[in-house]
Amino acid sequence: MGIPSVTTNLSGFGCFMQEHVADPAAYGIYIVDRQFRSPDESCNQLTQFLYAFCQQSRRQRIVQRNRTERLSDLLDWRYLGRYYMHARHLALSRTFPEKFEMEPNAPPKTEGFCYPRPSSVPPSPSVSQHNSPHQSDEEVEDDERYDEEEEAERDRQNIKSPFSFTAMPTRKKKQHGEYRN
Repeated sequence: MGIPSVTTNLSGFGCFMQEHVADPAAYGIYIVDRQFRSPDESCNQLTQFLYAFCQQSRRQRIVQRNRTERLSDLLDWRYLGRYYMHARHLALSRTFPEKFEMEPNAPPKTEGFCYPRPSSVPPSPSVSQHNSPHQSDEEVEDDERYDEEEEAERDRQNIKSPFSFTAMPTRKKKQHGEYRN
């Protein structure tokens, strides 16, 4: 982790990030809108994302990498596994209704769960951003309001603890000669 990513709102990852992260771009997850924009507009948006990334100073890229790395708690299998298990059991019960039963229930709830916008991100484009990445090496460290540990702790507190399923599918009795799925 720690590598900024470009995705779309047509992918599962992009939809998940939009739903669970208040400002995905601040965490290094750039989501190209392909659902509500034309292909040309989406291409222009991708170009803008890449250009803005190239305009970041060295310090800004380091901060963004650290934020992206903190998303690893959200993307850990212990957390995402519950969605996979629910989807798998739902698919099995729909594909093989005679072999798998699943009590009807809603997918795992994540209401109210959303990574907040990092407090160190300015509310609007900052005037202090450099126009060229070449200035990155000799830049002065004047952004003292960014406290990585404090921001990381707030992010950790925003991750919901994993839950267990209440309704797991039950297998029907196999007849002699049937094999397991």
